[in-house]
Amino acid sequence: MTESNDSEEQSGGRLRRRAVRQSGPPVEGTTSGVEPAPIESVKDSPDDAASAASAVADAPPAEPSDSGSGRRGLQFAGLIAAIVVLFALLGTTGWLVYEKQQADALDAKRNEFIEAAKVSATNLTSIHVDTAKDDVQRILDNATGEFKEEFDGRVEPFVSVVTEAKVNTDGEVLEAGLESEAGDTGTVLVAVRSMVTNAGTDKPQPRDFRLRITVVDEDDQMKTSKVEFVA
Repeated sequence: MTESNDSEEQSGGRLRRRAVRQSGPPVEGTTSGVEPAPIESVKDSPDDAASAASAVADAPPAEPSDSGSGRRGLQFAGLIAAIVVLFALLGTTGWLVYEKQQADALDAKRNEFIEAAKVSATNLTSIHVDTAKDDVQRILDNATGEFKEEFDGRVEPFVSVVTEAKVNTDGEVLEAGLESEAGDTGTVLVAVRSMVTNAGTDKPQPRDFRLRITVVDEDDQMKTSKVEFVA
């Protein structure tokens, strides 16, 4: 029979624990006859600790990681790319704005050519007996170049013919369109209808004309430089 507890003996007034060996074969998982190593033998000696500390102190510093610098490089490259794209967009936008301004200016000038030709056609086909001289003067005020030269010295004879024939005409532009342009000059085709009465008619008679009118931008004023009848 095996005793399970150590026995205690009293020796010299002190208690001393005496180990009781277990009889029979050793229990599985234990090593018989081997004493555990002293605790001090497992710990590092002072010399070993000093050597380890010296080795750590003498070790070269660790190389800095390249991940941080690489990330900063990518961020910088992305910033540069964004700036390049921004300037490209600004340049494109500026170019589009400039092109639109040029197109708007060109359209505005074309409209001015057309409106000036319509006014000229209306003045040419609107003459009244009572205001013949003023009507002709209105035509001359908007005339220049070849067209104006045709009226030089002929205003009075023209007024006399209108007065004697008792001619009254009222013109109306039916349609007008720009035929061509070159710088400050535009050529406009105008379809106009004039209702004419004279001494030999009781009711106004319609007269349709097609005119090719050349308009010139002269000192920021649109003037008629040439008038042609188109069949």
